[in-house]
Amino acid sequence: MIEETPHSSPTDLSFRQRLLKEEPLLGTFQKTPSSIVAEVLGHTPLDVVCIDAEHAPFGRLELDSCIFALRAAGMPSLVRVPSSAPAEILSALDCGATGVVIPHVCSADDARAVARAARFGRGGRGYAGSTRAAEYTCKPMREHQADSLADTVVVVQIEDIEAVDAIEEIAAVEGIDCLFVGRIDLTVALGAEGPNAPEVIEAVERVCEAGVAANKPVGMFVPSVDEVAVWREKGASLFLLSSDHSFMLQGAKSMMLAFKGR
Repeated sequence: MIEETPHSSPTDLSFRQRLLKEEPLLGTFQKTPSSIVAEVLGHTPLDVVCIDAEHAPFGRLELDSCIFALRAAGMPSLVRVPSSAPAEILSALDCGATGVVIPHVCSADDARAVARAARFGRGGRGYAGSTRAAEYTCKPMREHQADSLADTVVVVQIEDIEAVDAIEEIAAVEGIDCLFVGRIDLTVALGAEGPNAPEVIEAVERVCEAGVAANKPVGMFVPSVDEVAVWREKGASLFLLSSDHSFMLQGAKSMMLAFKGR
């Protein structure tokens, strides 16, 4: 009998296999560029940690050390890269990340470009056997290529009006593993009053519908666990909630309220 770890499924599937099976998966964002914070998050029962290199001050070395800490804990890691530039995707994957989350993918052409940049092959990701991902030359080239093809996760963020308009075409692109709704950016792009405005909800529902029709997993950030059941019914399966910053703020607030007897 296989002994389960906090991050393994009963069948010991990889994170990508679980994602493609549309298992309900819960993760959080890491905003602090610290390997210690990553190590702590690695001890939680979360399914994945997403390092936010788009909106937080992660340099290459900080990214490398955080991915190292998560790998050491057996925790799958996604990196929300600053942009869709191939160099950003290469950096995260060479450091050993499980996958990448690409912001502002607005068309099928954008999706094809990032899918190619994340994988080895003609016109794709550059190869180096000296990386952590390749076990510092200890992993044969063919084995590393095969493992990368099988396990690398490519998530595209749908957070622009143009992306919603082209969502059916984006969902059909081979090599894209998940459509991730950027609901706050959609709110801003639509000029809506808030993330629960009817036009925002309609856009998110359209993304879910396109994902279901294309048999493509859908992920999203939601403000509360209370919303998960609603979006699970509509086809979403990957949820990234809260962050290390939020955990600290909420923990301090809860402790102070308890201290004051409230």
